[in-house]
Amino acid sequence: MTTAALDTVGAVSAEHGGGFGHRPGDGPAPTRIVVAYGFWIFILSDIVMFSALFAAYAVLSGNTAGGPAGSELFNLRNVFIETMCLLFSSYTCGLGALSAERRQTSRFLLFAALTFVLGGAFLFIEISEFGGMVGAGAVPSRSAFLSAFFTLVGTHGAHVTLGLVWLVYLVAQVVAKGLRPAVLRRLLCFSLFWHALDIVWIGVMTLVYLMGAR
Repeated sequence: MTTAALDTVGAVSAEHGGGFGHRPGDGPAPTRIVVAYGFWIFILSDIVMFSALFAAYAVLSGNTAGGPAGSELFNLRNVFIETMCLLFSSYTCGLGALSAERRQTSRFLLFAALTFVLGGAFLFIEISEFGGMVGAGAVPSRSAFLSAFFTLVGTHGAHVTLGLVWLVYLVAQVVAKGLRPAVLRRLLCFSLFWHALDIVWIGVMTLVYLMGAR
C-alpha cells in the first residue's frame, strides 16, 4: 500500500507538469518534483528517528530502577482498541484518497471525517493512558524504562496529532479550492504519512505493549 501510494504521488507529479522524466540539462526541476523528493526524504528521516527510539527502548526497557514495569502498567484491552482505531482510520484514509482521485468530493469529506474521528479516539485513549500512569507516579523521570516509553509512544502520538491538524487543513483546502491537482497531491502525501504511522504503531504495539506486558 505504501509503495503504491508513493508511486501515485510520483504519477501525479508527472501528470501535471514535469514528471520524473525531467531530463538533465532542462534547467531547475519543477516545484512538484522537488516537493515529491522532499517528502520522500521527510518520510525516510522519520523512519530513521523511530528506529533510534525503538533501539533505545529495547535497551532500556528492563531498567525500571525498582519502579513499575510494563506488565504492571499496560492495559492490553485499551491497546487493542487503539490499534483498531488506527488501522480502521488508515482504511478510511485510503478510501478518502481514492474518492479524491475520482473527484468525489462528498465521499472524500465523509471518509476524512471518519479518519479524523478514529484518529481522535486513538489519541484520547493514549492521553488517558498517559494520565493514568502519571497519576500513579509512573512519570518519565521515574526510571529509564519510563523515559524511553514516554519518548517513543509520545513521539508517535505527536505525529498522530500533527496528522489530524494536517487533515483539517487539507479538508479546508478541498472545501475552498476543490480537488485541484495541487490539493490532490497534498492529499496523497498525507495518505502516505498516515499509513507510515500505522506501520510504526504496529512496531510499538508489538515491542512495547505485547512484549512488555508478559
